[in-house]
Amino acid sequence: MATGPLIVVVGPTASGKTALAIELAERFNGEIICADSRTVYRGLDIGTAKPTAAERSRVRHHLLDVVTPDESFTAADFKRLANEVISDITSRGKLPIMAGGSGLYIDAVLFDYQFAPENAERDPVNPRHIKQGLGHGQGSLREDTLLLGLQVGRDVLRERIEQRVDTMVEAGLVSEAQWLVERYPVSKAVDAPGYKALRGYLEGLYSLDEAKALFVRNDMQLAKRQRTWFKRNKSIHWVENREEAVEIATTFLNKKA
Repeated sequence: MATGPLIVVVGPTASGKTALAIELAERFNGEIICADSRTVYRGLDIGTAKPTAAERSRVRHHLLDVVTPDESFTAADFKRLANEVISDITSRGKLPIMAGGSGLYIDAVLFDYQFAPENAERDPVNPRHIKQGLGHGQGSLREDTLLLGLQVGRDVLRERIEQRVDTMVEAGLVSEAQWLVERYPVSKAVDAPGYKALRGYLEGLYSLDEAKALFVRNDMQLAKRQRTWFKRNKSIHWVENREEAVEIATTFLNKKA
């Protein structure tokens, strides 16, 4: 298996992870591994803030559209596929850049997470079947890895989320949510912030404006949980802008040259 440097971009939803990952990939001949528990689903393009076709045409993205919404996909699946992709990217002389906000997925790759077999009896205390793990900034981080975290002020983040929700609705989020709820009503994807909010609107429980406000609130709560998760990891270099991130990445890669 090929080994080499890995850059990881983390942060709360709407913090600009995709834009930073693309800039780093274009500067350093990289490809992106998407570490998101929602963008793995085919057909869910708008409500998951999946990288657009234009963004994917600029840089190759991996682990998007892996399963349908009714198929199971776990952190163990992500760990296996991500390691395969990282090895492939490295073997082709390119730089793997993993970007996303799903902390468990990211830690499964960065630390020594071992998962119980899928057919193991479900443990109510450990529902994700983590058999053994060194995460949250404890234990040994994967070698040759740079972690960059994007931090954004709460007010700025709320404004970005509000704008993104408006854009999603204009792009057809309601139709996408209706398709998901009708075809895959028990999918875990329905619990994603956008679809969860729109489901109530589709069921006539509240207006579209109320659904949009709930979407914003759900995303702000998600961002808080994501910040709490990542703040435990003391290996993350927190930055406030892309220029600072590029500078740190340049220094990191020059040391590996």
